[in-house]
Amino acid sequence: MGEVTHQEWIRRAERLKPAVAHLVGGVAEPGDGATFPVVSPRDGRVIAHVADGHAAEIDAAVAAARAAFDRGPWPRMAPADRGKVLLRLADLLEEHRAEVALTISLEMGKPVTEAHDIELRAVIGTFRWYGQLADKLTDESPHTAQDALALVTREPAGVVGAVVPWNFPLTLAGWKIAPALAAGCAVVLKPSENSPLSALLLGRLATEAGLPPGVLNVVNGDGPGAGRALGLHPDVDVLAFTGSTAVGRHFLRYAADSNLKRVWLELGGKSPNIILPDAPDLDRAAATAAWGIFFNQGEMCTAPSRLLVHSSVAERVTDAIVARAGQLKVGDPLDPATEMGAMVGEAHLERVLGHVRDGLGDGARLRAGGERLAAVPGGSYLKPTVFDGVAPTSRLAREEIFGPVLSILTFDDLDEAVALANDTDYGLAAGLWTSDLSTAHRVSRALRAGTVWVNCYEEGDMTVPFGGMKQSGNGRDKSAHALEKYTELKTTWIQL
Repeated sequence: MGEVTHQEWIRRAERLKPAVAHLVGGVAEPGDGATFPVVSPRDGRVIAHVADGHAAEIDAAVAAARAAFDRGPWPRMAPADRGKVLLRLADLLEEHRAEVALTISLEMGKPVTEAHDIELRAVIGTFRWYGQLADKLTDESPHTAQDALALVTREPAGVVGAVVPWNFPLTLAGWKIAPALAAGCAVVLKPSENSPLSALLLGRLATEAGLPPGVLNVVNGDGPGAGRALGLHPDVDVLAFTGSTAVGRHFLRYAADSNLKRVWLELGGKSPNIILPDAPDLDRAAATAAWGIFFNQGEMCTAPSRLLVHSSVAERVTDAIVARAGQLKVGDPLDPATEMGAMVGEAHLERVLGHVRDGLGDGARLRAGGERLAAVPGGSYLKPTVFDGVAPTSRLAREEIFGPVLSILTFDDLDEAVALANDTDYGLAAGLWTSDLSTAHRVSRALRAGTVWVNCYEEGDMTVPFGGMKQSGNGRDKSAHALEKYTELKTTWIQL
């Protein structure tokens, strides 16, 4: 990115002219003329008015995807050639990295440096990884009797509806789009109404990379309008969703009420982060706990929002986190010095503040933050917030807040820690800090979570799957396992 100054980012933001029409069949489609405003949480200003999609626009996009899958070249293309298109898309994202990062920062509030260095690194890496994987998949020929030949082939599932949230608008879109395209599917992407601009930019770059018309379509709109229509559509074969557990239930109902399409869900979390007295470095454990809950304004499904710390080291760890909360620079997302940007919008900020008020009412002790901040006039900012003395039965300890709010609970022995960690409806991720190898293995096996980080948090790469248990969803993003969501196994038995 080089040394782009605060003022230069502001100048670039003022010159930004984002695409606002749907992308259907490879061309910009304004729909019926209805629009909605995209408001930047940075300063409360309207960035753009984008086309507002409903059932008619979804019908058009699904029809384009259906035609591309049933009659177009993409599913019939050599896998290596599909991979080359995904690699070109990764190169174009790298070429336009600053523009994409700025778009993400403006529409959802994260620091532009994090959008550039972290989110874009992730999404570019995702398309490159699946581009390289596309021609590495193999079919099977099981051993059978001498008078028969059995073939097991992996075939693309068809039209995929992908509904993604605003917190990592392109990373989470890439985790769905890239494996679906690598498998030979066609996709209709419905981004969050808070972050449609980066998705439209991705669609434009995908077309430029050589994706045939209709293979990737982007329709803007809200959940009741566009999302529901996509979930109910009889020509959608697979629905992949990342978002809240409540909305995930709707998509399961939509599938039951339509064509029984497969629905893959990556939902909420209330992830425990356990610090034992024998942690290899208590200061690093505390610093990582603080980073984990305040990164991306706490707007992460995997955020380690429940810190479970042994009573013998609780005071030391808590004091370190409170100190870090006070030092964190909350400010303009376009300022390279900013460490925590704006919440996605006023409605979400008020919801998070409601949880803060509930925490105070439940008797938890507020150790830091809990107040909004006027970092930029008109913006939606919250001070990093820390509670200790949190009761395991309180809303602070049980409900996903999706903000920079940490709940600290204490325990006295390992069995109590595991019981507290598993005492949740969710099962997306967990952390554990210990120097004992046996403890690390035993506790990791005991935790009901899709990912367990030991002596770290939020680490990993594209080689490992990501997803949850319990009400955190089903199926896996990332890794070769993600292809299972977008392919069908066909058995062909040939009598010789």
